[in-house]
Amino acid sequence: MKKEKSELKNIKFSKLYVIVALFLFGIILYRIKELSLNEVVEGVNIQNFANNRTTKTETLYSKRGTIYDVNGNALAQNITSYTLIAYLSPSRTGESKVPKHVIDKEYTAEKLSTVLDIPKDQILKYLSKEAYQVELGPKAKNLTELKKSEIEALQLPGIDFVETQQRYYPFGRFASYIMGYAKKKEVTNEDGETIEDLVGEMGIEAYYNKELTGTNGFVAYQKDRNGYKIPGTNEVTVSAVDGHDIYLTINSNIQLFVEDAIDELNTKCKTDFVSVMLADAKTGAILASGTSPTFDPNIKNIESYLNLNVSVPFEPGSTMKIFSYMAAMENDVYNGQEKYKSGIFVAKDGTEIGDWKRAGWGYITYDAGFALSSNVAVMNLIDKYMTAEQLKSYYKKLGFGSKTGIELPNEQPGKIDFKYQTEILNAGFGQGITTTPVQNIKALTSISNNGILLKPYIIDKIVDHNTGEVIYQGQKTELDRVASLKTVTKIKELMRSVITGTSSTSTGYYYYMDGYDFIAKTGTAQVANENGKGYSNSLVVRGLAGMFPGENPQVLLYMAIKSENCATSNVEAFVKSMVKNTSKYLEIYDEAKENTTKLQNIVMDSYINKNVSSVQSTLKSNQIDVVIIGNGDKVINQYPKEGEKVNKIDKVFLLTNGNEIKMPNIIGYSIRDFYNLMELIKIPYTKDGVGYIISQSIPADTIINKEMNLDVKFEAKY
Repeated sequence: MKKEKSELKNIKFSKLYVIVALFLFGIILYRIKELSLNEVVEGVNIQNFANNRTTKTETLYSKRGTIYDVNGNALAQNITSYTLIAYLSPSRTGESKVPKHVIDKEYTAEKLSTVLDIPKDQILKYLSKEAYQVELGPKAKNLTELKKSEIEALQLPGIDFVETQQRYYPFGRFASYIMGYAKKKEVTNEDGETIEDLVGEMGIEAYYNKELTGTNGFVAYQKDRNGYKIPGTNEVTVSAVDGHDIYLTINSNIQLFVEDAIDELNTKCKTDFVSVMLADAKTGAILASGTSPTFDPNIKNIESYLNLNVSVPFEPGSTMKIFSYMAAMENDVYNGQEKYKSGIFVAKDGTEIGDWKRAGWGYITYDAGFALSSNVAVMNLIDKYMTAEQLKSYYKKLGFGSKTGIELPNEQPGKIDFKYQTEILNAGFGQGITTTPVQNIKALTSISNNGILLKPYIIDKIVDHNTGEVIYQGQKTELDRVASLKTVTKIKELMRSVITGTSSTSTGYYYYMDGYDFIAKTGTAQVANENGKGYSNSLVVRGLAGMFPGENPQVLLYMAIKSENCATSNVEAFVKSMVKNTSKYLEIYDEAKENTTKLQNIVMDSYINKNVSSVQSTLKSNQIDVVIIGNGDKVINQYPKEGEKVNKIDKVFLLTNGNEIKMPNIIGYSIRDFYNLMELIKIPYTKDGVGYIISQSIPADTIINKEMNLDVKFEAKY
């Protein structure tokens, strides 16, 4: 009986096992079904989880597009730099007879300290870490090709380099507010991954960030548990698509004339800001755009993130009289020979508004009032012959109060609102309203194009880097007829009288240049106090809106200087240097022409790692002036870069792998050639003047080092 009970108990116990087993089997079946049919389980993507365990994907980064000037000179480009790394684990060498990790840490640290600005003890600390590989700190990052070559020459086992891309601006603060800058930031790609990429944050870099960025590719392969590719397995490669290249309408030579003139002005005057824009008078293409303050996009020493020429409207002052007079002409109420009493105008509310010369010039004609920049002349024209709506309507027709649409970020429309009589009268001579320099350039195109208003633009073309196809071509855009030929002819005549007059008949007589047909309108605007109450007693904005040659304008010029006491002689020299240098460079005039023969361009190849003598021979056969830097036999860097155009008036600089660098004879170098040279030899320098080099402090053939400082003096060629 006891035996039967024992057997029954065992049977019941066995049934329990079966039930538990079936229950567990059911759970397993459910889990298998869940894993098989559901893409996401407990918040985890199963496919991605599996792939990440067995598949390795390496991103192939696209190259950010290059930004060029109109002649193909690179203004913003990607450059290769290197991060030094050291492999410490013997597993990297494995059974190889050639060591692939650091064998002698003491010796390695000692040798590296001779070429890196890092003490031996510090390097040894990095090499003594328990790690598969290590970096050697910030001073071992962003290494140049030359420094990489120096380290490779040491032939140290286990020392390697990681190649990285940086955004580089060869000319430093050159056209910086146009270029903007790009810097590395963490971004989310199309697959939802967080990666580090270059992102534009100002200027063209920001406005065309998408076009410049390109599309990253990848390499995917099966990996073993150590992360290495499994031999014989398939590899999937999707190539990166590089970003588009952008060519600006900016002409580097004219831009340099502008920036050097600004630098020279700032040595003589304390300025709050300086604004300059030059444009092609027949197309609206921007040739140069300079501002002060400025910044170097390589180091981002930025005081303001706004481009003064498009993003900071200010009261223009009497340059606005050009367009007020045009409004009277277009409304058919202008009689230039009619006389009025200058000096003081009394508004209906009793407010007295005077000329800059409060005593006036007695009874003078409206034509004479323009040349003398008489506020009372404009106020009489508006009060007697025009309504506020007619004046405002014409300003709007010229583009004031709205954005021009130029291809730059953060453009502001300015403000031309006026209602009461004193506001209307002030608007006529550029006070109480705000405009931007680019709006003034746009309005001036109506004069240089016989009454047709043009849209200003700064993009010459956008090119697909991978195919060479031009995917966008900038061009002249006619917007509207805003003035008759009669009006244009008359306003040009009045602008000429400003320059060709005398000290008693005009305000711009000191801008006259013998042999240069320059016409313009001067302006001086009061500066509103920051608290919004009245105007400053000391600060003014001195402006100029002009064009040359006046008979058939080729170049438009707008400039403004905000300062307390910048002498007229300094402003005069500032404007004349830009007009003369630009005129001569563009060969607008007949006298003293140089280099009039059309020059044949050649496209630069990449000469990196090639023999110096063979490269020199090739370039000289094309009449290219070659400057060799260093005593090596291989080229390790060059300027201009691959793909840029040069001709027989250009210099090509070749940096070699030699350690001994001698100072070239740089007398006669242009500013652009000087900047190119300095970019390669990298020694401190100071410069004085504008134009072409006439003296250098380090004699030619002197062996140079980084402790030396080069002083150079420039002088205008024309």
